[in-house]
Amino acid sequence: MNVLTIVLQAALWIWFLGAVISYRTKKFTLVDGMGVKSAEFFMLVLYSAGIAAFYVFPSAGRWILFGILMLWFVAEFMFHWRYTIFGATQRKIDGYNKCFEGTLCVFPRRETRLVPDLYHIVQHLLILGNIFCCLIPCS
Repeated sequence: MNVLTIVLQAALWIWFLGAVISYRTKKFTLVDGMGVKSAEFFMLVLYSAGIAAFYVFPSAGRWILFGILMLWFVAEFMFHWRYTIFGATQRKIDGYNKCFEGTLCVFPRRETRLVPDLYHIVQHLLILGNIFCCLIPCS
């Protein structure tokens, strides 16, 4: 297996683990973990199974992992980027900002659109990188 694929898979796994266990310091919160009884933990298990399939059954596993990553990407688009691109109700924006109020942001929050925090921006880029490596073997 090539190094870039392994690095991107490991980076996404470690990054997303924060959605289960929390990554924070005294000064800021990157992400608040939701615990093992959460959709995030289920997604981490599903992604782990996809990675295992990728290495155990290389030809079919590549497509299994691709399917899992696409499902994940679509879910993330529906929960985050759709509202960033097309706007959201004030109730949705207020709820989203309250849920992620302590997290680290690179762009200021807005009253008319959802603005993903640093954690979600990096997570979505890592998902896209992994999708790319499933489609075009990264070297």
